[in-house]
Amino acid sequence: MGEALLGGLLAAGWAEPADLAVVEVVPDRRAALEERFPKVVVSEGVVPADAAVIAVKPNDVEAACAALAGARVARVLSIVAGVPTARLEAALPTGTPVVRAMPNTPALVGAGAAAIAAGAAATEADLAWAESILSAVGTVVRVDELQLDAVTGVSGSGPAYVFRFAEALIAAGEQAGLPHDISVALTVQTLTGAARLLAESGEPPADLRAAVTSPGGTTAAALRVLDERQWFEALVDAVAAATARSRELGAG
Repeated sequence: MGEALLGGLLAAGWAEPADLAVVEVVPDRRAALEERFPKVVVSEGVVPADAAVIAVKPNDVEAACAALAGARVARVLSIVAGVPTARLEAALPTGTPVVRAMPNTPALVGAGAAAIAAGAAATEADLAWAESILSAVGTVVRVDELQLDAVTGVSGSGPAYVFRFAEALIAAGEQAGLPHDISVALTVQTLTGAARLLAESGEPPADLRAAVTSPGGTTAAALRVLDERQWFEALVDAVAAATARSRELGAG
């Protein structure tokens, strides 16, 4: 996710590459980042900075915060899944403003969806700073921190649900007789077009679905199978599972 955010910020021109720095302790990953972002400072340790984005695994949060404290970083934006602001604040110098966010990987193409929540010391200026980063690569909303686990289940993990659906639709097209490349092209454009129609029409998804579903027609036949297999309920359960896992990560 950190790499996706960095790529999106550079593509959006949020800052000059030389003004950004990435800390990566794994040599192979560091080399890969240096190759992909040749003008960005990529180092093994924290460099002096006014602010930082934490994009590590939950178990590495305390070590990352300790490194930032040593560098006297003045404010922090965390995109670590499940880790509450209180845990971050406890590992940082007292009074350090922390903003917690849950973005998603479409930030890489400027189409991300992110939610942010303020920590105890975060001000309006800190929230605006976090929004300036995440809005450069997509849409940002503000929520209460308790809602971020649900955000994780819906939009944080959401792209994976769409990609899994695309895998199934491509495979189904091939099974029905389409060549692989044609099934891929039709699937990608169908998902892109449907998302645009949903975003730009202002119509509820149920109304758009009804408009394309003629009684006794092909779409009705397809939806009947999906409903019989309880795909709707399965997706609701999947989001609940991701939300619960986010809470578990925060508690751990």
